[in-house]
Amino acid sequence: MPTPSTTFDAIVTVLTDQFHVERDLITPEAPLASLGLDSLSLMEFVFAIEDHFTLRIPEDKLDPRQADLTLGDLCRALDEALAQRASTPAH
Repeated sequence: MPTPSTTFDAIVTVLTDQFHVERDLITPEAPLASLGLDSLSLMEFVFAIEDHFTLRIPEDKLDPRQADLTLGDLCRALDEALAQRASTPAH
């Protein structure tokens, strides 16, 4: 199985493989609320994404309970966290 080349590809993989969301529903503009996941599943989805990237996104940057939060917003929050991690020197 090829490694996803972008953040969005990774999100698509997690949604389809782990949460069985139909691929047609997954677009950057799609609100998280439109994916058919209940509130617990949304939290589990965010945790699965964080685990996939081995990072944590602060709640002030990403709260899956926000009704208007989109997959594009999630991508941006992940990209910011990844960039910050890359620019932080290792201890």
